Amino acid sequence: MSNSADTPGEPPAGPARAPRWRPVRLLTLAVFALAGLLFVTSFNTAKGTNIRTDASLLRLSDLIEERSHKNAGLDETAAALRGEVDSLAARDDGSTAAEDRRLKALETAAGTAEVSGPGLTVTLNDAPSDAQAAPGYPEPQANDLVIHQQDLQAVVNALWEGGAEGIRVMDQRLISTSAVRCVGNTLILQGRVYSPPYRITAVGDRGRLDKALADSPALQNYQLYVKAYGLGWKVDDHKDVTLPGYTGAVDLHHAKPAA
Repeated sequence: MSNSADTPGEPPAGPARAPRWRPVRLLTLAVFALAGLLFVTSFNTAKGTNIRTDASLLRLSDLIEERSHKNAGLDETAAALRGEVDSLAARDDGSTAAEDRRLKALETAAGTAEVSGPGLTVTLNDAPSDAQAAPGYPEPQANDLVIHQQDLQAVVNALWEGGAEGIRVMDQRLISTSAVRCVGNTLILQGRVYSPPYRITAVGDRGRLDKALADSPALQNYQLYVKAYGLGWKVDDHKDVTLPGYTGAVDLHHAKPAA
């Protein structure tokens, strides 16, 4: 005999119902599951190290700097080996004087031979960290205060336009395959990294070079930022300057369809 059935005011016991999962509970469980997954992933990645500050994990800038120094060393080695090869080839190459002159002209045009003569050096630099706008100009944005890739390219293009016989950016001679590229506020040239100030030296007629710089629309625009925010611009003339020949690899690489 069931006592519950005889108890007044008590509803009869029915079959137990399955619990209802509310959306909030489901979301809470999902958040905890995701947090657990992140903790496991972090542990497997760290392997017992501090993934935020561990010194064994190089920052990207450190890696780039390391590769830049390595490439500089390889360039020096390649230059020494090329000098030895040239010396051996010059001992008895069997060529005529006319052929030697033609080879010399080709080397000069390619940028692999030393070139000397009058010229100039253009120096570009970021504005001072505390730069203020000149009267009448708006307050500068971050991009207004640093040298950009197009600024360097404008100088190089103007110097070629002015008849430069050879151009050196920083300590590297430019050749036909050279690419002046900037990543952030650093210059990457032929596998090496440089920071401002940037120096571009050209050999050629100084009058023509100066005129080409003054006539460049891109550099005329740059001069506005020099006046407004203090970007660095300096031109030094040289009665005689020598640019060493390019000594890096000259192999051409091109894309081809995959087999």
